[in-house]
Amino acid sequence: MTAITWSGAVQASRRRFATMGQPALIASSSIAALLIVLAVVGPWIAPYDPDATDVLAAREGMSPQHLLGTDSLGRDILSRALTGARLSLTAPALIVAISAVLGTALAIFSAWHGGAVDRMINRLLNVMFSVPGILVAVLASAVFGAGFWAPVLALGVVYTPYVARVVRSVALRERQRAYVESLQLAGVSSLQICVRHLAPNVMPIVVAQATYGFGSALADFAAISFIGLGVQPPASEWGVMVSDGRSELLDGAILQSLVAGTLIVATVIVFNVLGAQLSSRSGGRR
Repeated sequence: MTAITWSGAVQASRRRFATMGQPALIASSSIAALLIVLAVVGPWIAPYDPDATDVLAAREGMSPQHLLGTDSLGRDILSRALTGARLSLTAPALIVAISAVLGTALAIFSAWHGGAVDRMINRLLNVMFSVPGILVAVLASAVFGAGFWAPVLALGVVYTPYVARVVRSVALRERQRAYVESLQLAGVSSLQICVRHLAPNVMPIVVAQATYGFGSALADFAAISFIGLGVQPPASEWGVMVSDGRSELLDGAILQSLVAGTLIVATVIVFNVLGAQLSSRSGGRR
């Protein structure tokens, strides 16, 4: 009777936790969807050409003509923020896509073979964990030239162990399940089992980890652009806008850095919350 009561209390607690987390999941996913829509349609709904300069309207405050003011070259900040959403969100999306593919493949390969292979891959992951992502991105930009792709590819590789470590633990549990042994006895090849069965079963935690890492990837890429090694001016990108706004701060024109910085921070928070919610739910289903 006590065991039944305790089990019922645990189930009720889980239901209350899921109910409490539901508003956070709905809110974060809705805002994330809105950001993605803005990244797609931003260039078309921007009221002005983001690169059009007007020195006579430089550093204007908020007005009916320029809702978020203008920068030191007279460019409309709202237009640059809307247009910059595409690059600012595309970069972390590619980073997490690269890390998710590489990390999932590495995790499943490690879990499937086990033994010496698993230990060797774990040591490799530990070494990769010790290398700062920003440093690798800076080195890649220095070697291959500043721009979009060098930091994206470098950060994609650096984020791989974060996905691999989490997915490996799930893949190890899946590897021990009865259906895997049944498939082996039925003569199904190892590759088919991994691709058709293990990979789909670990996909919820992959999606959650990728979503959680999206915010960090956005912040890292914006930091690379901020120091001049990522997207180059006059392209519209939030990190570039924060960098461009530094020279305006001493003159009291804070809108460009404030708008871009707020967008970066808000997006990071939204995707961190969404990733945490997805992670708790995928963890609860296992």
